[in-house]
Amino acid sequence: MPLNGLTDQRYPGRLFCVEGIDGSGKSTQIALLHEWLKSEGYAVRFSEWNSSPLVKATTARGKKKHLLTPTTFSLIHATDFADRTEHEIIPYLKAGAIVLCDRYAFTAFARDVARGVSPRWVRQLYRFAAPPTLVFYFRVPLEVALERIMMGRPDLKFYEAGLDIGLSSDPLESFKLFQARIIEEYEKMIGEFEFTVMDATQSIEEQQRAMRAIVKKHLPRRRRLAVHRADGKPV
Repeated sequence: MPLNGLTDQRYPGRLFCVEGIDGSGKSTQIALLHEWLKSEGYAVRFSEWNSSPLVKATTARGKKKHLLTPTTFSLIHATDFADRTEHEIIPYLKAGAIVLCDRYAFTAFARDVARGVSPRWVRQLYRFAAPPTLVFYFRVPLEVALERIMMGRPDLKFYEAGLDIGLSSDPLESFKLFQARIIEEYEKMIGEFEFTVMDATQSIEEQQRAMRAIVKKHLPRRRRLAVHRADGKPV
């Protein structure tokens, strides 16, 4: 039976994911965790949301021309996720490696629903997703997230700001309304999927120390420096 919309299939590897709104600092934290695990001698595979070569170019073109509807956006991201699951996630979990995901199916559960897509439909779309070992949810106030985003660039991106769903014609106001919707969906999932909530207002060092302490409890006893995938290729 599916586990809260995800498959109940289990693997010998470990799957750690980070979730949170734009500007929560989750990508920084999982990058640091990645480097630490490698330095500790673990075989680690990193997988990032919307990075599959199968659909990356298509997504970029659709975004540039503002052609993506909420449903097509959802289907494209699901295709990306399915491709990465088949080639980057499942083979390495089967081989006993550690897989780190910068965003997982929960991003779709939050963003797509915030865009008006049916929650049940989205969950059915991702029912093949492997259940994570841990999901870190980086909770941050909207104002803090926005300040972090605007520090690196002057303008908000069209889809990032949620301008495609007509909440407001002002990018800043649209961003706040859209991200507030996303936060609401994430908060609903905390108990359902047993998210580990991180205070994303703490310093980078404090968050990383806390993250490593939690991850340590779920690591295999033996490090795997030469793990091979199910198809015989080295990790």
